[in-house]
Amino acid sequence: MKVKTAVIPIAGKGTRFLPATKQIPKEMIPIVDKPMVHYVVEEAVEAGIEQIVFVTSTGKEQIENYFDRNCELESFLLQNGKEELYEKIKSIGQMTEVITVRQKEQLGLGHAIACAAPIVGHDPFAVLLGDDIVLSEKPVIKQLCEVHENYQSGTVIGVMEVDRKETDKYGIISGSVLDGDPKTYTMDSMVEKPKPSEAPTCLATPGRYILNPDIFQALSEIPKGAGGEYQLTDAINLLAKDGGVYAHIFDGDRFDAGNIPGYLRATVEFALRSSEFRSDMEKIIVEKFSEIRKS
Repeated sequence: MKVKTAVIPIAGKGTRFLPATKQIPKEMIPIVDKPMVHYVVEEAVEAGIEQIVFVTSTGKEQIENYFDRNCELESFLLQNGKEELYEKIKSIGQMTEVITVRQKEQLGLGHAIACAAPIVGHDPFAVLLGDDIVLSEKPVIKQLCEVHENYQSGTVIGVMEVDRKETDKYGIISGSVLDGDPKTYTMDSMVEKPKPSEAPTCLATPGRYILNPDIFQALSEIPKGAGGEYQLTDAINLLAKDGGVYAHIFDGDRFDAGNIPGYLRATVEFALRSSEFRSDMEKIIVEKFSEIRKS
């Protein structure tokens, strides 16, 4: 079955970006000239997703407004001869259908996904984290959708290889490589942030999933886990006991824009990959490098 809906949880407080996030949702902080959440929605749309469900909270209305039409601004741009900007702004409001669901308490990623159950219904759906950005020739969610279709609609988790000394920053999967498909694993379990010496593999889960609706039953059965929250990891592990959970090593360059160092790296990298801003960023880097060498 074709995956048509993507759930993007964005209810967090963004405390690592305070004081900027006192009034601005973290996901609306720009990377070069677009909010970070724009890149995530763009990935979903390019993968063929038709409906975005934002799991949101108080103070996140700006995100919904961003993906709506702003007829007043569009009219202003047209009247002032800014046709190129007009087309760009208009296209944002036409990207996809957006629905919002409130997560009234922030009780973990599992709880956030459960909040979307009434809208998702009985169909498979994608999950993308709103501050995790992956640049790739083929959208990561599309890569996972293809695995989902190839293996009879199993749950599929996007994974990437990390240095063993960094396993304590991620959920790490264990499993067996499928015959004839060296990038896809039958997943046995997922361990949340294991010590490097205890990690079963170096395959980390940065925030891309294709989930079947049976995840909602699993989420209703798990107790609160780490941090007193309902962990998606625990629900996926429950499903993995019965088989049909796959992990796929995706192609692409991933950026964790949810913290300041990752955000800075993403900003530099995106500017360098932009035909419009590359020369400016190169000039800035060269000038700063020269200053550092002189100091």
